[in-house]
Amino acid sequence: MTTQATREPIRLGIIGTGQIGKHHVRTYNEIADAQIVAVADINEAEAKRVAKEFSIPHVYTDFRELLARDDIQAVDVCLHNNLHMPVTVAALEAGKDVYCEKPMAGAYVDAEKMYQTAQALDRKLSIQLRLLFEEETKATKHLIEAGALGRLYHARSTGFRRRGRPYVDGYGTPAFVQKAHASGGALYDMGVYHISRVLYLLGNPDVQTITGRIYQETPMDEKRRQISSYDVEELGMGFVRLADNISLDILESWAIHLDQFGGSVVVGSEGGVRIKPFGYFHSIGDLNLDSTADMGNFNWRLHNVHENGDAYDGPQEHWIAALQGRVPLLPAAELALNTMLISEGIYHSDKLGREVTPDEVRAMSVSTSVAV
Repeated sequence: MTTQATREPIRLGIIGTGQIGKHHVRTYNEIADAQIVAVADINEAEAKRVAKEFSIPHVYTDFRELLARDDIQAVDVCLHNNLHMPVTVAALEAGKDVYCEKPMAGAYVDAEKMYQTAQALDRKLSIQLRLLFEEETKATKHLIEAGALGRLYHARSTGFRRRGRPYVDGYGTPAFVQKAHASGGALYDMGVYHISRVLYLLGNPDVQTITGRIYQETPMDEKRRQISSYDVEELGMGFVRLADNISLDILESWAIHLDQFGGSVVVGSEGGVRIKPFGYFHSIGDLNLDSTADMGNFNWRLHNVHENGDAYDGPQEHWIAALQGRVPLLPAAELALNTMLISEGIYHSDKLGREVTPDEVRAMSVSTSVAV
């Protein structure tokens, strides 16, 4: 759908006012061009409380009533993973553009349906991938586009928590560690950020094969284990063969007996980057050069030399700017879909004990969506 550039406020509806929904509302509240018209949640008392706190005029317990409003251009879906697909598809079919919390869905087949529906209806669809907007990601992309890394051939995606499993380690609710609500653990919760970021930097190449393992080995409080019915992975790892002779290895932890993994990297024939903490590594003949970067001045110039620097300050800021037609929408949906393919591929590979192909993942993917 073509959008003429404008600075007119974008009128939004928020579906879900839980922990994530409240975070999204607070962020929109700081964006001058975002105007929240209505919220919807089955918890009417909490929805009314949030609406009152942020002066949102309309509250619904049935999200379909929100979708029926013709004065709402876009909706933000802030629900459990297995609700993403049915609510997103309903919103797209109601003529709304959709921004959805990560991961894209609970299963690849559901994420694919979201993407195909948006394409068929010519609606905008974006997924919350906040790491695309970090300074380190922008700096790495800048180096890649300048040719400073040469031909890209390998990347590593890592996410590290030593002891940070939801609920059992002291924060969040049991829903985060239950397949019935979340479908996955560390890979779906954190891995989506790190995998999608390196895919973005690599140009989102096609997946050829996936192999991996998942684990749940670290002891936890037995009472909380019983209460939570914890049945997802705390550690996921994989190796992915990508098009153009590119490889990707993955290590994502909620809990492990180590002090660090060392950070995500992208390497090419002429140089390499450790994304965070940022470092650029290059050799000239026999001389090895290790470089840091002045992120402050880089970010300042992005805002004061180039147009629309504010449109890349964060995923919601970017979403609003893209809806206004000020900037092209980054391919967050495509990146999230490829990330879903890889993550679910790791689960199937672990279960089968062998490498799997994308076609096998598509064939084995079973919808986890919940009826709404």
